Amino acid sequence: MKITVDTDRCQGHNRCHAVAPDLFDIDDLGYATAATAGDLSPGSEHSAQLAAANCPERAIRLDD
Repeated sequence: MKITVDTDRCQGHNRCHAVAPDLFDIDDLGYATAATAGDLSPGSEHSAQLAAANCPERAIRLDD
């Protein structure tokens, strides 16, 4: 599974970072970015799904 953050949709609520701080970084402007460009470990997938579900802008995409 891979995380992609749509930077055009992200409004900087940072709920993803609150739910999964190991999977998301916050840039200098306060917007979320994926902390890793590669595949997630199987143990991180649940946290990624929670983060995506908590994004009010639906800016997080999870791809298999």
